[in-house]
Amino acid sequence: MTISKIKQARLDLAYQHCQTIARRHYENFPVASLVLPARLRKHVAAVYAFARQADDLADEGILSSEARLTALTNMATTLRECSEGKTTNDPVYLAITDTITIFKLPIMLFEDLISAFSQDVNKHRYHDFNELLEYCRRSANPVGRIMLHFHDQTDATSLHQSDDICTALQLINLYQDLHQDYHESGRIYIPLNEMKDHGVTENHFAHDINDAALHDLMQLQYRRTSELLQRGAVLGNRLQGRFGLEIRLIIAGGKRILFKLQCQENCFNRPRLKLNDKLWMLYAALLP
Repeated sequence: MTISKIKQARLDLAYQHCQTIARRHYENFPVASLVLPARLRKHVAAVYAFARQADDLADEGILSSEARLTALTNMATTLRECSEGKTTNDPVYLAITDTITIFKLPIMLFEDLISAFSQDVNKHRYHDFNELLEYCRRSANPVGRIMLHFHDQTDATSLHQSDDICTALQLINLYQDLHQDYHESGRIYIPLNEMKDHGVTENHFAHDINDAALHDLMQLQYRRTSELLQRGAVLGNRLQGRFGLEIRLIIAGGKRILFKLQCQENCFNRPRLKLNDKLWMLYAALLP
């Protein structure tokens, strides 16, 4: 076997490893969906695997905060070195470096992701909504922008609409994990000034107090997020083909979960999408 064939075989195995990671984790929103063109699925999986690795470093295991921050800094350094030609045997870096090279992806997008995960290690409260938006700008928006690069749709309008969608989806993820984020990580992703205005305290999260004050506060979060999602939804209607359909499916998934959040009695429950929900999503995506 020639050297080039050996390299290609290693690369194929690296992408397969990333696709296994993408399939292994339950997500309410599609990951490397079959709706996407086959040529892109492995690249989406590579991005997901890289982000998943950084997310796990921030949250999983028994590492100290200092060790987590060091590991995340090393991730950013290793990625930049690999993108500049350093060889690696790590399948995730092998795949993501190839993807970055093929699509000329800005390294800054990945560094923003890592900086958001690093922030998760030490910052557990947000004073106002603008602080939360800045977190979403780095924790979620880069993924949408990467997807636009995959489809060569990087005009300013598309980027802004993608940012609205990704910010909304990130907020939805945070709202459905109120209990888990507080009890497992000590985090509250609801603006402190809005908690104060509604008479909600940290005690609500510590003891899952599901009263009228918390409901009113969360309905504000849901309404604002719905407006963001709707503002970005134009992108799914404007883009053609499979990519447009994929975006509409993701938006429909976000809308469905948001609807369940708005309707459920207990704000600390995590809604799950069932078959009838997925059928509704498909209907909504096919008939925007």
